[in-house]
Amino acid sequence: MPNHADLLAAARSTIETPLGSRTVYRLDALQAHGDIARLPYTIKVLLESCLRNLDGGVYTVDHVKALCAYGNADAKAKGGEEIPFMPGRVVLQDFTGVPCVVDLAAMRAAMVRMGGDPDKVNPLVPCDLVIDHSVQVDAFNSGVALTINSQKEFERNRERYEFLKWGQSALDNFSVVPPATGIVHQVNLEHLAKVVWDRDGVLYPDSLVGTDSHTTMINGLGVLGWGVGGIEAEAVMLGQPIFMNIPEVVGLRLVGRLREGATATDLVLRVTEMLRAFGVVEKFVEFFGPGLADMTVANRATISNMAPEYGATCGFFPVDEQTLAYLRLTDRSPALVETVEAYCRLQGLWRDDRRDVRYATVLELDLASVEPALAGPRRPQDLVALSAMKPTWRKELSGFYKKPLPAATKGAARPAAAATAVLESQGDGAPVMLDGEEFMLRHGDVVIAAITSCTNTSNPSVMLGAGLLARNAVARGLSRKPWVKTSLAPGSKVVTDYLKQAGLMDDLEKLGFFVVGYGCTTCIGNSGPLPAPISQAINENDLVVAGVLSGNRNFEGRIHADVKANYLASPPLVVAYAIAGTVDIDFEHDPVGHDDAGTPVFLRDIWPTQSDIDAAVRANVTQDQFRTEYAHVFEGADEWKAIKTSTGQLYSWVDESTYIQEPPFFVGMTPEPPPIGAIRGARCLVKVGDSVTTDHISPAGSIKKDSPAGAYLLEHGVPVSMFNSYGSRRGNDRVMTRGTFANIRIRNQVAPGTEGGLTTDFTDGKVKPIYDASVNYKAAGVPLVVLAGKDYGMGSSRDWAAKGTFLLGVRAVIAESFERIHRSNLVGMGVLPLTFRAGETPATLGLDGTEVFDIEVPADLKPRQEVAVQVRRKDGTITTFNTVARIDTPVEVEYYRNGGILHTVLRRMAAG
Repeated sequence: MPNHADLLAAARSTIETPLGSRTVYRLDALQAHGDIARLPYTIKVLLESCLRNLDGGVYTVDHVKALCAYGNADAKAKGGEEIPFMPGRVVLQDFTGVPCVVDLAAMRAAMVRMGGDPDKVNPLVPCDLVIDHSVQVDAFNSGVALTINSQKEFERNRERYEFLKWGQSALDNFSVVPPATGIVHQVNLEHLAKVVWDRDGVLYPDSLVGTDSHTTMINGLGVLGWGVGGIEAEAVMLGQPIFMNIPEVVGLRLVGRLREGATATDLVLRVTEMLRAFGVVEKFVEFFGPGLADMTVANRATISNMAPEYGATCGFFPVDEQTLAYLRLTDRSPALVETVEAYCRLQGLWRDDRRDVRYATVLELDLASVEPALAGPRRPQDLVALSAMKPTWRKELSGFYKKPLPAATKGAARPAAAATAVLESQGDGAPVMLDGEEFMLRHGDVVIAAITSCTNTSNPSVMLGAGLLARNAVARGLSRKPWVKTSLAPGSKVVTDYLKQAGLMDDLEKLGFFVVGYGCTTCIGNSGPLPAPISQAINENDLVVAGVLSGNRNFEGRIHADVKANYLASPPLVVAYAIAGTVDIDFEHDPVGHDDAGTPVFLRDIWPTQSDIDAAVRANVTQDQFRTEYAHVFEGADEWKAIKTSTGQLYSWVDESTYIQEPPFFVGMTPEPPPIGAIRGARCLVKVGDSVTTDHISPAGSIKKDSPAGAYLLEHGVPVSMFNSYGSRRGNDRVMTRGTFANIRIRNQVAPGTEGGLTTDFTDGKVKPIYDASVNYKAAGVPLVVLAGKDYGMGSSRDWAAKGTFLLGVRAVIAESFERIHRSNLVGMGVLPLTFRAGETPATLGLDGTEVFDIEVPADLKPRQEVAVQVRRKDGTITTFNTVARIDTPVEVEYYRNGGILHTVLRRMAAG
């Protein structure tokens, strides 16, 4: 292969496009070095990035050669070599974006302390932050719910919004989409993404990383992108590439068509179950086959959105005619659409199923086999066929939740319309009086029914399907049950436009589905309080009630503290369960309700046909809606415009702020890092089992007043009503450190028999909050470790799960396996991720968390090197076992040596 300058010159070409003459770096110029035509589409995007950025230093001919070789031999054997990848842009949401901007502001302050130029700390690639995570469902079932929730959002978050406005004015290449506009991934899909980027006269594939794991949604548009931790995103913002191992690419061939009654939601839940069972963690997935021909981008985006739930880094759909149709619908310019087609055809990025693409593995799914389903009650990969919902729920109720099965009752005090056979068989429950109406609340009753999350609200087919079902239900005299908290939180205002144009908003509102906000609500735990009588009945009687939501996650403790069982479902099913009022129902044989004449009404009687849904989409979703709603997307409402903020290149930290504080990460930082060394005398702070999520580690939801974080806020004069959420407080390390491992559902085996953020403090032998124990350990100079099972850190790309771990004093996490993003985040914070060797677990090694740990980290640590761990037990016996350092690349070794990614970048900037 020639040197980098010759290779670059050979690949550089000029083409004429509707945008004018543009430079491209042609992949077919590399055909002599590999079978480029057989490369997976995602590998071609990585290859083009390496080729375009070739400099002989960071990006080398060897990197290009490694990617070209993917198509030459067995793809599985060719994965694994390290390459750099420079995403074209970064997207952020406010929960993860605020701490990113806080870190940049802190880096500027540190740069001044180190004698450098703070202006060097500036985004070098386009960055868009969409404020979507701060709205909570305080008001619902009302025409003024949207106004009330928006007002409360601005009251609670003014400090954060002032700070983000400072960032917008002080930082280059940084734009903010104001609150009440939409959800980041839907705004990205409908407006921000270009598919082909045009910058400085060069065309290249649009690509991105985002500080939210569901950034993968954009893969449905043929744009490569995935979620990373905030610290990794900050490095990209500052011009640093992501160093990654070439992934295995799994091909999923889709054939056939969805059956009548099955939705895109049912399909993605089936894909999630299938791929999670197969195992695609740290792999790319590409979809191909005849099933794509008629699959809309909206349906593809729903599938791509849930890539984190099926474990893949991304779930990619190549560009084709469906992509172009979507770009036209969403008001992208005709010149851009023509350029996208020309460029993708030229570069072999256009979908062509005649190509024999070389995948590591090929799987197949017949779309006709997909049936209506839900997923839950605790994990998104746990698929439950709608037809099996009732027996499956009862098995969960008696098995996992240890509750008695429903028994026949003597006539429950329910509203007459609810007195169906299915409801009468549920047991006595607890009496509730709400708004002048008396009823019994029982196990399995649905207390939250939320049409939420960009996973589904980006999809007109399922949204209009929900509206049509509501229309049919209202026409039959059905209504929601009084104990159900209903909400509709679209991912963009376009959704409201087409629902109104179709005349379906009135029907949804009659069933309680009023718009409560344009942002992430119930899906991320911002479900707001339940009515007090409902909450009281649940807690006093230990009821296992349910939530049904059109979201993408249902981990324990995420949706609502009072709601233990949560199911993911399509928007039409959310409406159906709001009417039924319980998950203890067989929709095939049990009526969803009764009409005014007392005639039973079944779900099949009100379910819209696919032809009706398709007709509604064609008639009511228009280009004008997208043009109107996105014309002034960065301007915001009057409340946003009225916010004043400080200016200048350095942020003026406010000591009294409980939202924004300068983090301690760079305080006392020296020009040279200290050497890597052993970790000695460590104690176990937390020991957990399998599938512990970043929600368990760093919750995003409500702050309890009796928690360490709640105590801190009360001490600083914040009333409970203004606590807001952990997610909104991520700009304040004092709150977030106290909130680490504070999830109400976490079970720490170091404090057996407890639930919540408790541990045994071995400095005094007492059980206490994890934060309080960490303070004692820090004062005694004792380093800490975490022990964990499989899939540790699964879920959201939550950098505070790693930051909080670091600030508690944890130096290493020893797990059976890690989820991709959290492992990377731990390295990015200078915390050592270690995995047990195959066949070894804490149980097989007899570890119970009471031991003292010595971890022999070598000074010349290498990627995936074995690291010995010696443990001293209470009885004085000593055991040694080997672990594998999950520091996967030479660049990650450098990050760990420096104490983290940002420390590495800052030292380079200061030295340069």
